[in-house]
Amino acid sequence: MSHLSQNKAKLLARVRRLKGQMEAIERKLEDDAHCGEVLNLVASVRGAISGLTAELIEDHLREHVSNPDKDEDPARAQGAAELIDVIRTYLK
Repeated sequence: MSHLSQNKAKLLARVRRLKGQMEAIERKLEDDAHCGEVLNLVASVRGAISGLTAELIEDHLREHVSNPDKDEDPARAQGAAELIDVIRTYLK
């Protein structure tokens, strides 16, 4: 079983929320909404995409590179934990 399958419902829920946000942007554009409203919606989508990206990268790192909670090599575990922190910070 793929590690993505384990979180499938959660990931699909996030993607569906993103889809709803994108549809809201489309509606605003069709309705000739004020540009500030559209920009705020776009910023929200960007944040949501960044959060999803960070989660997928972290899951990939834990599954295929090194899981800091399980790695027996303390240096590699620390490096993986540090990289996860950097990814979370960078993609905030």
